[in-house]
Amino acid sequence: MKTIFKVVALTLVATAAIGTATIDQSWAAGAKDKPAQGKLLGDKDYQWNANGGEKDEAEHLKPDLKNGRDVYEVCAACHLPEGWGQTDGTFPQLAGQHPKVIIKQLADIRALNRDNPTMYPFALPDQIGGPQAIADVAAYIQKLKMNPEPGVGDGKDLEHGKKLYKDNCVRCHGEHGEGDNDKYYPRLEGQHYNYLIRQYQWIKEGKRRNANPDMVQQIKTFTDRDTKAVLDYVSRIKPPANLIGTKGWQNPDFQ
Repeated sequence: MKTIFKVVALTLVATAAIGTATIDQSWAAGAKDKPAQGKLLGDKDYQWNANGGEKDEAEHLKPDLKNGRDVYEVCAACHLPEGWGQTDGTFPQLAGQHPKVIIKQLADIRALNRDNPTMYPFALPDQIGGPQAIADVAAYIQKLKMNPEPGVGDGKDLEHGKKLYKDNCVRCHGEHGEGDNDKYYPRLEGQHYNYLIRQYQWIKEGKRRNANPDMVQQIKTFTDRDTKAVLDYVSRIKPPANLIGTKGWQNPDFQ
C-alpha cells in the first residue's frame, strides 16, 4: 500500500511542477471564490497571522472526522495514510499537528500567502472543499499517531543544539517542541530533520512569505552549525507516548 502511495506522490509532484507556471491563470479562468491574498512578509504593514479569510471561518466550524478522512485521502498520496510524510524530508510529518496550525497553513497556501506549487493544485476548493473541509481534515490529522522513527541529523552536536533551543525557541515552541495550538505555533518535536532544515532556510532567506517576523529576527544570526545542531536536537525530541504510533503501524482507514 505504501509503495502505491509513494508512486502516486511522485506522479503528483511531476504534475504539479508542469502546472506551476499557470497556477494564477487557472484560478482566474475558473474559480470566482478564490481566497483573498493578504500582505506578505516584506510588504508594508505586514501582520503575521492577520485575522480574516478562510482561516477564521474554518476555526469556528465543528469538524466532521468522517469527512476529514475523505479529504485526507488526497493528502495521503504525499504525506502517506499515516500522516508520517517521508523521513528524507520531501514531505513533512503531519500526524499529531495542532489543528489551528494545519488550518492556517492550508488557508495560506490556498490564498497564495505561502508558496507551495506542489501542494497548491490539490488543496484548492474544487479538489477538497471549502472552509468546512479545512476544519475537518485538520481535526483528522491531529488524531493520527506520530512516526516513532522520524528522520534525524548526524547527532554530532546535540548539546549545542539543546542550548540554542533553550535560549531561542522555548518561548514560542515550548520546552519540548510541543508548540501552541492557540497561538498557531507548530509542534516541532519529532518532525523530520531535512524538512525542518529546508523550511528554516526558506524562513531565514525570506522565501516562506507567511513567516513570523519575530522568528526571522530570532534566527538571522544563526550559523550553519547552529542551524544543523538545533534542528537535529528538535527532530530527536520524543513526543508524549500517547501521541506516538507503533513501529510499522498502518492507518486502518486506508486498508
